[in-house]
Amino acid sequence: MVISRVDPSAFTIEPRGPFSLAEAASFGVGQRRATTFDGVMRLAFCVDGYRSHAAAAVGQDERGVHVTVQGEADIDVVKAQVARVLSLDHDGHEFTAVGGRDPVIGRLQAAAPGLRPPLFYAPYEAAAWCILSARRQAVQAAAVRRKLNQAYGATFEVAGEAVAAFPAPERLLTLRAFPGIDSTRLHRLHGIARAALDGRLDASRLCAMGAEAAMAEMRRLEGIGPFYAALIVIRGSGLADVLPSDEPKLNDLVAWHYGLPVPPSRAQLAAIAESWRPRRTWAAVLIRAASHRLAA
Repeated sequence: MVISRVDPSAFTIEPRGPFSLAEAASFGVGQRRATTFDGVMRLAFCVDGYRSHAAAAVGQDERGVHVTVQGEADIDVVKAQVARVLSLDHDGHEFTAVGGRDPVIGRLQAAAPGLRPPLFYAPYEAAAWCILSARRQAVQAAAVRRKLNQAYGATFEVAGEAVAAFPAPERLLTLRAFPGIDSTRLHRLHGIARAALDGRLDASRLCAMGAEAAMAEMRRLEGIGPFYAALIVIRGSGLADVLPSDEPKLNDLVAWHYGLPVPPSRAQLAAIAESWRPRRTWAAVLIRAASHRLAA
């Protein structure tokens, strides 16, 4: 990744390896539910450290990924965060090599060229999403979060559209009641906010701990079980070589792609995924996100 500065509020990222902003913008990860792409990806988020907000308009052409930033946050912090959210902080050539030695991944890469996992803006927002979305439809959780963002977060005008960012932890702690958030969820959201303020949800910290230790740390948060702990660590911090376990959808798709009569055991999945190193996270995301294109 090469980042060049255009002016104090803009910069360009030159991806290493294939990257498609259109794939990222229409991916549908928890914080974004876009169904169309007009050439601009609009971001609004709590900046790492969780004391301020920023927004960004992101576009892509043959020269790279161009980002224009709003807000008062440190531009270098915003650069690193945007790169992480778009998985541009990693070398995509290594993932291309995975497709070269594993025909299944190669076919999926051809079906979804340039797809890299778009991440939650930060572990804090991933953890809050886990609480909001537990035991209900994602569309319902997204509606509640959108209203919460508008009421308690920060709203920016980004490329002609209003985009609201999730409330900062200190602001979230002032919340006493909100439609769609029962008392148990609210109590757990407050716990997430306190953990963020204590530094327990810093992406760099979780990456330095390693996946297993970081997931164990996340399971200490009230309301966060093994599945959500993995989501926070893998899709919030940006670790690129973690093999998800116990994901029924992934296991079913692996069985289909690799001709297995039943979903693989943990050991079987680990053996298949050896060829995916050092991008096992990316391969798992690609399988879940692009398999329907081959089926079609």
